Amino acid sequence: MQIEFDAEVRRWDARADSWYFAVVPEELSADIRELPAPPRGFGALRVRVRVGATRWATSIFFSRGTYSLPLKRAVREAERIEDGDVIRIELEVVDL
Repeated sequence: MQIEFDAEVRRWDARADSWYFAVVPEELSADIRELPAPPRGFGALRVRVRVGATRWATSIFFSRGTYSLPLKRAVREAERIEDGDVIRIELEVVDL
C-alpha cells in the first residue's frame, strides 16, 4: 500500500532527548489498520518513506487512533524540517 499525505511535525520531549513525529491522518490510519499484517511490538508496521529528496526505511506506530512516523535527526537536517512544519510524506507499507 502506498499513500501520500501532508502532516505537521510534532516534537515529543517526554524523555531527556526530543523525538519528532508526523501523524498519519485518521482516515489513512484506519485504512492501514485494515491491511493484513503480521503483529509486531507496539503495533508497529515496517514502511519505506520519502520526504523531499530523502528516502529511508523505518516503522510507524499505532496509538490513540492514528499511526505516528518518527523523523530521525538525519532526515530533519537533510530536509531542514523543524517542529511545526507541514511536510509532504510518501509512505509505503511493506509489512504485508
